[in-house]
Amino acid sequence: TFAYSTGLRKPLTTGGTFTMSQGLERTNDRTIGSSLSPDPANEAFAAFALEQPLLRGFGSDVSLAEIRLARNAERGAVLDQKSVLLDLVTETERAYWTLVRARIALQIRQRLLDRGVETRDVLKSRLGVDARPAEYSDAVARVESRRAEVIRAQRDLRLASDQLKRLVNDPAFSVGDETLLVALDDPIEEPVSVALVEALSSAIADRPEVQLAILGIDDASIRQTVARNARLPLLNFSVQSRIQGLDDSAGGAYEDIDDFAFVQWLLAGVFEQPIGNRAAEANFRASQLQRMRSVVDYRATVQSAVLRVKNALREVQTQYTLIGQTRVSRIAAAENLRTLLVLEKTIASLSPDFLDLKFRRQESLALAEIEEVLALTNYNIALAELASATGRALERNRIRFIVPEGGTFDASID
Repeated sequence: TFAYSTGLRKPLTTGGTFTMSQGLERTNDRTIGSSLSPDPANEAFAAFALEQPLLRGFGSDVSLAEIRLARNAERGAVLDQKSVLLDLVTETERAYWTLVRARIALQIRQRLLDRGVETRDVLKSRLGVDARPAEYSDAVARVESRRAEVIRAQRDLRLASDQLKRLVNDPAFSVGDETLLVALDDPIEEPVSVALVEALSSAIADRPEVQLAILGIDDASIRQTVARNARLPLLNFSVQSRIQGLDDSAGGAYEDIDDFAFVQWLLAGVFEQPIGNRAAEANFRASQLQRMRSVVDYRATVQSAVLRVKNALREVQTQYTLIGQTRVSRIAAAENLRTLLVLEKTIASLSPDFLDLKFRRQESLALAEIEEVLALTNYNIALAELASATGRALERNRIRFIVPEGGTFDASID
């Protein structure tokens, strides 16, 4: 006996299955004392079957549930990748402005040291006149303390440069390389006006975690629909047709199929109702609770997004106000030092008390300058955080995030 069969099976969106198949069985009986006709015999067949659930498992909501869940999983993976990119862009901006702050702070510290060395040398020249050794030692201690601050500022600049190189990940400037990155852009000082309603709308529409929460609700709804359908009784209808042909040759057997010489029909129905149906009811209750949880998670995610936007807007406003305030303080400190320098040129004798006052005003000016730089860089960091909170950080930095169908992620800069 030799036989083969082949066929096609197509799942239907209604939940049913359509199958068609064909095959051939050849039998050659050589048993002594037996007689078959025809011998050898070739039996061919063509079969068609349709199976369709009418209650449990019926409808596209159930049959396409796994496809919809898989599509949501793909969208979720894309949103996860976008979230990672948003965080990376924001962290890179923060590292850039930290580098700007470290460079300017180093310049301020170096300028303060140079002024201190000059004042110390003046005090040294007055030893034996009106300056005591203790006063000179105090000046030396102040200068060395400023020198230590310069060393710390140099370290901070190196750390900021290495952190930015790590985030940029440019093979030409690896973290192991000692090249010092230099920031080219100056901090933005202009006010930025953003309406709260516009910012919140952008955050809800563009933030990946909000979109992921919406996908979570959709997934829970799909599973709830499937679980609700699983509570129904099983009622399946099927119809089958089998056409056969028999001959001593394969060609003759298939000709019998064409003539519809031997046709069988089978109509069947199956009904099943679990007693109690507790498993299906429990699964449906669990799916209801899961959907309720997904809605609560969505509300919590939206609340977090709203809070993040409001905090980012408040930080932008605060840091912009601080720019003006620290600038006024820096100008006042500079004016104090300037009047002291003018007074220094008009006084014939420089007393140690006068030089001590000069030391203190130099330090006050340096502190005011650092506070102003801190406010400037914090304002630019706050703008970056606001763009991230509203989900617009990629567009703000001219980065196009493209996910082609069936392809790989592509993030490029215009």
